[in-house]
Amino acid sequence: MASGLDIEASLVLTWPGGHELQLAAAGSYLILNVPSQQVLDLITAGPPGAPRAAKPAKAPRPDPLQVVHELARALGLVLDLRVGGKTYVVFGLPDRRSPKITLSAVLGKIGSFFS
Repeated sequence: MASGLDIEASLVLTWPGGHELQLAAAGSYLILNVPSQQVLDLITAGPPGAPRAAKPAKAPRPDPLQVVHELARALGLVLDLRVGGKTYVVFGLPDRRSPKITLSAVLGKIGSFFS
C-alpha cells in the first residue's frame, strides 16, 4: 500500500472577480499561489452576505490551520500556500507538529489592515 499520494499537476483556477489562483503539484508537494493578500482575505472570509456565527462562551474550536496541517500530514502531502509568490504557510511538514507560518504572512496580514 502507498504511504501517500503522488501527484503531477498544474492548474489555474479563476476565483469570482477574475482572480487567478495557481495550483502546482509534483510528487507529494503542492503549491497554491494566491495573487494578493486581498484575494486571500476574500477566499477565507466565507460566502458574501453570510451572517457571522456568534462565538460560543467556552466551547473550544479547533484551529483551522492545525486541521489543514493534520490532514496534509495524514495524506502524506506538503502544501505550500503562497501569496504573490512568497511562502506564507507550509502545511504537512513531517517534522513539525504545527504549520510553519512565515514572517511574510504576519507582515502581509498586518498590511492588509491598512489597505
